Amino acid sequence: MTDYDVLRVFCAPNGGYGNELGVVRDGSVLPERTDRQAFAAKLGFSETVFVDDPERGVVDIYTPTLRLPFAGHPCVGTAWLLDVPELVTPAGVVGVRLDGEFSWIEARPEWAPPRTLRQYATAAEVDALPVPEPGTWIYAWAWEDEAAGRIRARGFPGRDDSIEEDEATGAAALLLTAQLNRALNITQGKGSQLLTAPQPQGWIELGGRVNLEI
Repeated sequence: MTDYDVLRVFCAPNGGYGNELGVVRDGSVLPERTDRQAFAAKLGFSETVFVDDPERGVVDIYTPTLRLPFAGHPCVGTAWLLDVPELVTPAGVVGVRLDGEFSWIEARPEWAPPRTLRQYATAAEVDALPVPEPGTWIYAWAWEDEAAGRIRARGFPGRDDSIEEDEATGAAALLLTAQLNRALNITQGKGSQLLTAPQPQGWIELGGRVNLEI
């Protein structure tokens, strides 16, 4: 039996919603990539993190079907759980800060896996979208209030696995922030909240609330 924590990352102000995340704090119990991949598939969360060094924040991230060099909501959640100053991912070193109810990371948008950012005219159009056919990772978004930087978004991984829609997608939020070059307040999925802000030298801060489930 492998012990793991379940977090919800990018929760709404009332503590609801958020994207579930599995975290295996002792990655040494499953050192092989094939075993980690199988465990991530068994859990069925959009991502599962294996912590290889809790003091240095060395992490390894998996979806149910593949390994990722970097991902947003796993880093935000694991940063909160470990309470470390940085995380070390295969893509690079992720800065971390905890600020009241929010957990923040600082990362580079080029670390994010490719996403198709597809803008719609209204939030209602985004709400009405059906799940598209597998094949392309689509981040559908529209302005709710452009002056205030408020966005409505939905994420469709298109991987033909158990995750048809991603409740909250930090990597896509990084890419959209880089494209628009402004701070954003994103409502994604059923009600998750993601906050972003451009930083010097092309870095982007990504933050949200994290709750421990089990």
